[in-house]
Amino acid sequence: MQAQPTAATRFFSGTYVEARAKFLEAAAQRGAAVESFVLEAHRGALGEELATDVALIGAIDAKKVLLVSSGTHGPEGFCGSGTQIATLNDADLLSRLEQAGVSLLLVHAINPHGFSHLHRTNEDNIDLNRNHIDFHAPLPVNAEYAEVEPLVLTATWPPTAADEAAVAAYVERHGKRAFRAAVTKGQYASPDGLFYGGTAPSWSNKTIRAILRKYAASATHLGWIDMHTGLGPYGHGEKIYPGRNAPEDLARAHDWWGADVFAPFAGDSASADVSGPVISTAYDECPNAKIAPMGLEFGTLPDGEVLTRLRADTWLRRHPEAPEMQKREIRAQLRDAFYCDNDEWKGMILGQTRVVLLQTLQGLRKA
Repeated sequence: MQAQPTAATRFFSGTYVEARAKFLEAAAQRGAAVESFVLEAHRGALGEELATDVALIGAIDAKKVLLVSSGTHGPEGFCGSGTQIATLNDADLLSRLEQAGVSLLLVHAINPHGFSHLHRTNEDNIDLNRNHIDFHAPLPVNAEYAEVEPLVLTATWPPTAADEAAVAAYVERHGKRAFRAAVTKGQYASPDGLFYGGTAPSWSNKTIRAILRKYAASATHLGWIDMHTGLGPYGHGEKIYPGRNAPEDLARAHDWWGADVFAPFAGDSASADVSGPVISTAYDECPNAKIAPMGLEFGTLPDGEVLTRLRADTWLRRHPEAPEMQKREIRAQLRDAFYCDNDEWKGMILGQTRVVLLQTLQGLRKA
């Protein structure tokens, strides 16, 4: 007899197609206002339509908005989608939001192409958390990246012993933190490289801005939780503050979410201090709102292993001639780097996310 899905597993999905269908069904059952932004130029891994879907529960002109977004980094959407669907099934939380006059805005699959095709980056190899910058200004310069790229994107995969020794030598000279920053903080010179930020706003960039202008234009207070995976201890949700380096804003984040909020610019976060995170669009599109942003980051595998699998995925984009078996293996390993498909991990994610959403609601209530 087939095992029945548990409370923790039934909200999660195995493919983008399944996740989208579950999200839209749950939103419809709740009577949410739904809008789909379709990525017309591309199809999914199974030939399906790709879209960023929006569900709104509450007034479109609400002064206080709780926004939860998923799938900024492709397969991280498996986790984020699960939490969004769980929220749509959480009658108690939805009742609390309604009583407080807080609208719930769910943005599902910011990067639908990466979600479906199992790439952290989008259809143009752009890391969306490096793409939301001012493209009228000179592009940010990551001078160190040029030196590390040949070390991390090797001629063959897997890397040879000599390749790994070259990485170890760089780390020995510069330190592990400097190495990770050089690789991960973002670069704008190598389109087929790691953590590429692009040279113009991506489709997803334009889409999230349109969503904010339509659904959060009236907000005086916005709490935005962007769901992520792949950094930190297994199953732990680090509360990362990706907002402006302003004392008032950081104080608001600590007031709402506690002392365990870490800011990348302070050097105490699992995340590098990256250029152009998605969440920074709120400062442009909601200029009259007081904004409390969080990247809620759940650990999966050890950080070094996650980076190795990202290197493999980027290598594969450069080598489409790779054998089919190797392609399947690299894609499966990337999925597993961002999604732990077991009840224990999923239960940890759902419990911690609900706490953060309740904290955000309380912050919005008293704001």
